[in-house]
Amino acid sequence: MLLTTLAAIVALASPQSPAKEATKATGPVRLDGSSTVFLISEAAAEEFKKVAPKVNVSVGMSGTGGGFKRFCAGEIDVTAASRAIKPGEVELARKNNIEFVELPVAFDGLSVVVNKANTWATSLTVADLKRIYMDGGVKTWSELNPAWPNEAIQIFSPGTDSGTFDYFKEAVIGKDGKVRGDISVSEDDNVLVRGILDNKHAIGFFGIAYLMENVGKLRGVAIDGGKGPVAPSPETVEDGTYQPLGRPLFYYVNAASLSKPQVVAFVDYLVEKAPEFAPEVGYIKFPADLQSMVRANWVARRTGTQFVGADGKEVHGTFRSVYR
Repeated sequence: MLLTTLAAIVALASPQSPAKEATKATGPVRLDGSSTVFLISEAAAEEFKKVAPKVNVSVGMSGTGGGFKRFCAGEIDVTAASRAIKPGEVELARKNNIEFVELPVAFDGLSVVVNKANTWATSLTVADLKRIYMDGGVKTWSELNPAWPNEAIQIFSPGTDSGTFDYFKEAVIGKDGKVRGDISVSEDDNVLVRGILDNKHAIGFFGIAYLMENVGKLRGVAIDGGKGPVAPSPETVEDGTYQPLGRPLFYYVNAASLSKPQVVAFVDYLVEKAPEFAPEVGYIKFPADLQSMVRANWVARRTGTQFVGADGKEVHGTFRSVYR
């Protein structure tokens, strides 16, 4: 989808004074999508209610894939995503005449976690993770390392509609690989947390915010992406050393919804406050230069994605090399 500027809509809905405009706004804002980004969405909706009491922001949690399905069908104003939009979703949006503004808001480290009583798996290679999660993979911890317990690994994962699942699958198993079917899945990361808390031999993965919320109860596993084990933390995600599981988080705004003052006011507020909300709920705020870039693209109402090219193929590279 080519990038464009909606000058006419900019003129109708300038974001120069978010707080002032928000107090005058009224009506619903429909938001759905990622359970990972839900923590930011929920915080933003709650705080926005204080400055815009006549706006009702409904926040769903159907997963990144589920959110994109609704978004590309024109059912919601905003979708939250724990990955960039995919070529097939861009095409679906195009067929339904849905234009959108792409807004990355924070960094996340997709954290691999185990029960606190797990004293053996302090670090894993990407190859180890693949052997755990791939179709036909290992059944017991001792199959990974003979010194580890001969106990069945209880495996947890976000559901297949989750962008977290998509990201993990591509980074660990490979785009054309297959995830094993005998795992416990849920679109609700809190369900995954409880499952791992209840089982000494469990392993799972989800956004770093849910690990930070459960420090002392769960343990993040250091991942060796080829340069030695690195534990998931806000510092290692921000400096780029937690690889290959560091990633950006996004919001996508339906361009047609920019005719609704309450949607514009809410997204103004979200863009302005994301650097505060992200660390409060356990994610990593963008550095000032990236945040300025996001704000500029929002002010310009720059439509389309920078992560799918004009040829309809995914654009690969680091976030900084792609997003402008």
